Amino acid sequence: MRETNFIIENNARHLWHPMAHPAEMQAQPPRIINSGEGVEIVDIQGKKVLDAVGGLWNVNLGYSCEPVKKAIRDQLDELPYYSTFRGTTNSPLIELSYELAEWFRPDGLSRSFFTSGGSDSVETCLRLARQYHKITGQPERTKFVALKKGYHGTHFGGASVNGNQNFRRNYEPLLPGVIHLPAPFSYHNPFDTTDGAEIAAAIGRLFEDEIAFQGADTIAALIVEPVLGAGGVIVPHETFLPLMREICDRHGILLIADEVITAFGRTGAWTGSRLWGVKPDLMSTAKAITNGYFPFGAVMISDKVAEVFEGSKNGLGSIGHGYTYSGHPAGAAAALATLKETRRLNVAANAAVRGEELLQGLRALQNKHELIGDVRGKGLMCALELASDREKKIAAGKDVLQTVQDVAYEAGVLVRTSGPNIIMSPPLVITAKDVGRILDALDSGLAAAGKLLHSR
Repeated sequence: MRETNFIIENNARHLWHPMAHPAEMQAQPPRIINSGEGVEIVDIQGKKVLDAVGGLWNVNLGYSCEPVKKAIRDQLDELPYYSTFRGTTNSPLIELSYELAEWFRPDGLSRSFFTSGGSDSVETCLRLARQYHKITGQPERTKFVALKKGYHGTHFGGASVNGNQNFRRNYEPLLPGVIHLPAPFSYHNPFDTTDGAEIAAAIGRLFEDEIAFQGADTIAALIVEPVLGAGGVIVPHETFLPLMREICDRHGILLIADEVITAFGRTGAWTGSRLWGVKPDLMSTAKAITNGYFPFGAVMISDKVAEVFEGSKNGLGSIGHGYTYSGHPAGAAAALATLKETRRLNVAANAAVRGEELLQGLRALQNKHELIGDVRGKGLMCALELASDREKKIAAGKDVLQTVQDVAYEAGVLVRTSGPNIIMSPPLVITAKDVGRILDALDSGLAAAGKLLHSR
């Protein structure tokens, strides 16, 4: 590694960052993170902060999980890579497929297709959904239904079903035949109500109306996050996902659960689908499956879908899809070790308890700071929506959000900004003391941002 001065001087000069304007990154270079330990990260200046972002929703076990690191090291010595395209596979991947079938048995999912990450997993779900209907003799079922505010990655398929223009506008035209329903969002919605059950029922009626208009025999699948993550941590009413499942079943539409964020305990349940008592037909996973230590993902497939593919007697059942790194042996070894530690530590239970503590603390901050328009969360997925005018729900400006982030960082905690939202997704192994640190840092950031807003 070159000396520190070289790294700082060349920050963002030759590198384009995801989800950022290249010119802005050059004008305001990003923080350089050099190391991590436990639930903390250390920047190039030596400042240590609690990582309330959890990497990017994915470092559930923190940065010092030695069993996962050792599994990767050992596998690199044994077999650093081999293809899983037809004719070859590897031992850790076979073991992982068995363990995942056991893990997701309560969700009715028994088969795996392996990918390099979340966007790959979503793309795979969309493709398999269309293929499923071709095998069953319904080739016109090609359309997808998704939610506004939903996030499903950045491949063309995922971007097409995304419900946020930030990930769509500059890349249009996208995939045709995608229908978007309103998000189950009590703070912002077109239904003039804050009642979650009423919102869920209204979206269900719109879904039924779209099915009648489009024709059920043209719709392949509904894709939905059990808790909407990047769109602002939108927690639906408990009736929402069961209602969507029932409508899908009645009309022969597959349900894809995008659990890239919510699988493996983040909501306080082992999966977001299980949280709401729903069994999806396909599930996209990634992120926490290897604790973020190796790029890896898995699509989980229900018995119903598997039986159709495996019972196919012609070429329609052949999977003409895959990635060079599908089922990478080091990734499979990392996932095996991660699952074992995730289960041993029972991080879902900790996420439920710590998440409730964090949510209650955020509500106390809302009572203290006029700047907070809304507080949302489930497990260790939490968000503050900041408003320059709380009564009118006018979003706070980017400089206000940046002030909260900067001051909180100086106070020893890294949080994430997204639009008008401050998002928290810390490792699932945080303690009550860590929750207190997050709340104290946010308190300082909000106080500074409030002064900025009132000085205008």
